[in-house]
Amino acid sequence: MTAKALFQPIKIGPYTLKHRLALAPLTRMRAEPTTLAVWQLNADYYSQRTTDGGLMICEASQVMQEGQGSPNTPGCFSPAQTEGWKIVTKAIHDKGGIAFLQLWHVGRASHSSFQPGGALPVSASPIAIKGKTRTADGKVAEFETPRARETSDIPRVVEAYKQGALNAIAAGFDGVEIHGANGYLIEQFMQSNSNQRTDAYGGSIENRCRLLKEVTEAVISAIGAERTGVRLSPYGISNDSGEADPMPLYTYAIKMLAELKIAYLHFVEPRSSG
Repeated sequence: MTAKALFQPIKIGPYTLKHRLALAPLTRMRAEPTTLAVWQLNADYYSQRTTDGGLMICEASQVMQEGQGSPNTPGCFSPAQTEGWKIVTKAIHDKGGIAFLQLWHVGRASHSSFQPGGALPVSASPIAIKGKTRTADGKVAEFETPRARETSDIPRVVEAYKQGALNAIAAGFDGVEIHGANGYLIEQFMQSNSNQRTDAYGGSIENRCRLLKEVTEAVISAIGAERTGVRLSPYGISNDSGEADPMPLYTYAIKMLAELKIAYLHFVEPRSSG
């Protein structure tokens, strides 16, 4: 793409962007520690970066408490969090920007200190990430071996994404981006190195993409395909991710998402790990 093309309008869903430079979601860990709601500091951050007619994809926000994996990351599952995001969307809209919120569940990239009741994190299978993470109080610890998500409990996760999308729209966002990249929960289900399930969510590529499909369909049913984006990282290595043969997996995923007519598909390029 030439530099001139970067400043040409483009349509995403119902919105016409005045240029093609977008702010990708960047985890800031600046939410209020108790409520995990964003506040004026976050509004100032996004206001400083908003351009008229530009797309602002706000930072990854967990759709349920168990989806948190770092201190002070914002949520989108409570009334207080919804109210907090209203400050941010107003700041973006006041400068003529378009605001999308990234919906997130980190899966095994969490720690029991973030989990309700101190439970182990959940993932597709009980396979730990190699290396260290930070606990809720900022201490360094080894990643724990997660619990495998029970098949009967998967609908609860899908519903959390759907409700997160509804909360985002209630907060004034123009749409949402489903985080299916960087070795987080959805990608943990997609990739064979982290998914050894034998149920309808494991084994074949179709089965491993089932959670991505169900989450995307649920969000679309709530807010519309034209307000729904998805992020994927076919060549990413974050959080021990990395499919041995990514082409068949991601070709299937891309075709499936195209059939759902989502607003856009956001890729992490091969030279970036996060």
